[in-house]
Amino acid sequence: MKVVTFGEIMLRLKTPEHLRILQARDFEASYGGAEANVAVSLAMLEDPVAFVTRVPDNPVGRAALNEVRHYGVDTSYILKGGSRLGIYYFEKGSNIRPTNVVYDREYSAFSMATATEFHWEKYLEAGDIFYFSGVTPAVSPEIQKAVLEALEYCRNHGIFVVCDLNYRAKMWSSQKAQAVMKECMRYVDLCIANDEDFEATLGIHAFDGNMSTGICQIDTYKQGMEEILRQYPNCKSVASVLRNMHTVEDGDWLGIYLKDREFYESPIHTVHSLEAVGAGDAFAGGLLHGLLRDFDPQKTIDFAITASVMKLMIQYDFNIVTEEDILRVMKSSDTNLQR
Repeated sequence: MKVVTFGEIMLRLKTPEHLRILQARDFEASYGGAEANVAVSLAMLEDPVAFVTRVPDNPVGRAALNEVRHYGVDTSYILKGGSRLGIYYFEKGSNIRPTNVVYDREYSAFSMATATEFHWEKYLEAGDIFYFSGVTPAVSPEIQKAVLEALEYCRNHGIFVVCDLNYRAKMWSSQKAQAVMKECMRYVDLCIANDEDFEATLGIHAFDGNMSTGICQIDTYKQGMEEILRQYPNCKSVASVLRNMHTVEDGDWLGIYLKDREFYESPIHTVHSLEAVGAGDAFAGGLLHGLLRDFDPQKTIDFAITASVMKLMIQYDFNIVTEEDILRVMKSSDTNLQR
């Protein structure tokens, strides 16, 4: 039994310190992307995980492949083709200045792939877990088709599906996202929905857009989660991260989990973040780890939110923490938790 994640890995170019992209004369290079981040989280937690993507057969593509392989991810399903790796430029915010991301992923190896290149019968078997986020079908019509073919294969072969709705307004409109993600949701067993994801991707109201009062809106979040289960009866559980953000770096973080019609809430973590990229993917990795290890629902959501906030203290996309690291924070009386 393993987790298979499907999505694009990109070259990440970050401005030094807190420089804006317009000011930068050089960039720090690393690699990341939602599904790659989840795969590395699981590998760090010693769970069997494989990553499916397409990278160019050149030094940049090989470097990206080597980066995820370095942490223990199975890269044997990664395809080679195309001429360039997608890029995203990252400008870290500070205080009231928000973080900014600029995508340069058009004509990337992954976006130019055709659905017929992906052979799901080779990648997936009964008992596996398939993970994707809303970022992936936003890449191209062919990748949308590949996602839907993977989901159909999962339904026909008893494969559990986890989806992080993960809306990205810079990649597609809410109207397009809803048209695609509502179709995908017919196959999803566990849905992760945060902040604007509910309304932007499913047309379900749960959050008013005020990031300073996300936790204060927990009742509408819960209503939105219940509405997902009502509209998509195949979906058996929903998880969310709620935040009260005081500045870009400072905030309160809470996880909630709806499973078997019962809600489970984590403690609130009050944190100062070094870098917020990948925290949602770390949350997804923590949830998946809980499923793989048969944690009870309360331990699962506590573990997932702790993994998420630990990522806030780690640079670059990947959450380089072990299960022992996470459990130590969960058990500690010295951490800044509100119970």
